[in-house]
Amino acid sequence: MANIISDETIEYVGILAKLELSGEEKEQAKSDMGRMLDYIDKLGELDTTDVEPMSHVFPVQNVFREDVVKNGDTREELLANAPEQKDGMFMVPRTFE
Repeated sequence: MANIISDETIEYVGILAKLELSGEEKEQAKSDMGRMLDYIDKLGELDTTDVEPMSHVFPVQNVFREDVVKNGDTREELLANAPEQKDGMFMVPRTFE
């Protein structure tokens, strides 16, 4: 195992994750983390010189729709429900002096 995970590292990760681990769980976590880091090291051995960088494994396209106004300007209809209005705006009570 090229990556040695110390007891201090497991304690620190437990604190960050707000976990209380038993001794057996700490040993299992050390083993698991060591295997994960070994796998990451193994991935680093791959030759990726001809691989195009990507952000996603599938082709991604913009999924946003065009911003189209559908209901238009209904200011007069909205202001019809206002208790008070002035210059095309709602009038509200003052909240501070």
